[in-house]
Amino acid sequence: MTGGGARTTGRTGPAAIRVLGIDPGLTRCGIGVVDIAPDRRPTLVHVSVVRSSPDDDIARRLLTIGAGIEALLDEFAPQAVALEQVFAQQNLKSVMGVAQISGVALHESARRGLPVGMHTPSEVKAAITGYGDADKRQVGAMVARVLGLAEVPKPADASDALALAVCHGWRRGMPGGAAPDPRTARPPRVPAGDGTLTPAQRAWRAAERGTRT
Repeated sequence: MTGGGARTTGRTGPAAIRVLGIDPGLTRCGIGVVDIAPDRRPTLVHVSVVRSSPDDDIARRLLTIGAGIEALLDEFAPQAVALEQVFAQQNLKSVMGVAQISGVALHESARRGLPVGMHTPSEVKAAITGYGDADKRQVGAMVARVLGLAEVPKPADASDALALAVCHGWRRGMPGGAAPDPRTARPPRVPAGDGTLTPAQRAWRAAERGTRT
């Protein structure tokens, strides 16, 4: 089933790229859809969480999450999908669930011929905040800032999905598809004037100002 989602209007322009981000999870699978304008300005289209019951068997849970992802892909017709890359954790059961849902998401995307970008958590953090070691609170705050939201989307799965979508959209828009190195990324140096700032730098400056007010 799909949790109550927030949405805005359609694409911001004919050249905008629509990206659907997926934060894979067996109990809660975050879905975030954004339109990325040619100037890399992101606009919220939809955010929600697809849920499955821990009381169901694994096959039923995968079917439930898969049906939710399928419905949202059909409804919002993205041009690309961004998916969190599975990485080793101590909790093997959690990793298995994430990997299984990732497989479902990859299958549904491939069935529609959609390109899928796999992004590590550190890569997403570096793209959104300028710092590869940012915590979830910082990422959520920056997601709200860059999308112009009054509050951070909840639960964190929803906010993470939006961060993935924005990260992928910004990465696609960079020359050569380059992305910040998550091992060395730090908060971007913000010059005195706003005229030459990237969207990430403008958002970072706004966040810094917010912490001082």
